[in-house]
Amino acid sequence: MSPTERWQAVLARDRRFDGAFVYAVRSTGIYCRPSCASRRPRRTQVTFFPIPEAAEREGFRACRRCHPADANGRDPAVTLVREACRAIAEGARPRGDSRRLARAFKRVLGITPRAYAEARRVSRFKQELKRRKHVSPALYEAGYSSTSRVYEHAHEQLGMTPATYARGGSGVGIAYVTVPTALGNLLVAATERGVCRVALGESAAALEAELIAEFPAARVVADKSGKLHGWVAAILAYLAGSEPDLDLPLDIRATAFQRRVWQELQKIPFGQTRSYGEVARRIGKPTATRAVAQACATNPVALVIPCHRVVRENGDLGGYRWGVDRKEALLKREQDAES
Repeated sequence: MSPTERWQAVLARDRRFDGAFVYAVRSTGIYCRPSCASRRPRRTQVTFFPIPEAAEREGFRACRRCHPADANGRDPAVTLVREACRAIAEGARPRGDSRRLARAFKRVLGITPRAYAEARRVSRFKQELKRRKHVSPALYEAGYSSTSRVYEHAHEQLGMTPATYARGGSGVGIAYVTVPTALGNLLVAATERGVCRVALGESAAALEAELIAEFPAARVVADKSGKLHGWVAAILAYLAGSEPDLDLPLDIRATAFQRRVWQELQKIPFGQTRSYGEVARRIGKPTATRAVAQACATNPVALVIPCHRVVRENGDLGGYRWGVDRKEALLKREQDAES
């Protein structure tokens, strides 16, 4: 199913798709089954996952109203993957034929069982850091045997040291600017290292609230010094069609897979598109189409990493974190500027 088809199923509260996927809401941190009777969120706040365990791996909690983890799908591969995910969560080795399991994982989640286990461990580490506020107990609770590997990849996974992340970003300064555009409000935020967030939305207040939600202890302030002026001007020039290449310094957290996808997206020329499958093939992961789509959906810097240039194999737009209408408008602007 495409993101558009999934969203239509959610809007219709269609019980036929319970067990086929779940949807998660970034503003609440909760995931639900498609038929959930809860109030429908804005499309820009929604991310889809093929199974509940994938949503939980990203830190979302199950809805207590619809109990999405209890929904059973009809696909045997999904059942197999869910059973393996539960085994991994319990620290056990998944049962069954390893090759069959690997094929099922790649089809359902777009990654290998080993990659899922590692991603889940990182997610558990982040959750424990926030809960315990100390690195050592969080490290061992997540299943790491030493600090060396955690610190080696700390910036790649967390965007800062584990100790700083544990303090909710305490000590990290983030400046931001919101400006109106033809596509809605644009928020640009940056640390001392570079741009950490570029987002589009209807409400400036909502964009600001989302910015501080991840790191409530960080020093998040509106930029009144003009520090971000050059970067904001470049993004506005891009939107006006006069700046085709946005080569800005970035300070973003990413898994190794996300980083590979995002780097590939930055290679897509202005005015052109690639399919999710083509991106997967270009990074050497031809079966990871769904994982590529998920990496696009979690891109924190709109426009700078041009996830809007990735479409479905048949040319349909597919989904977009900041709204499909904006995706369509961005692609049209680029094509018009090139013609």
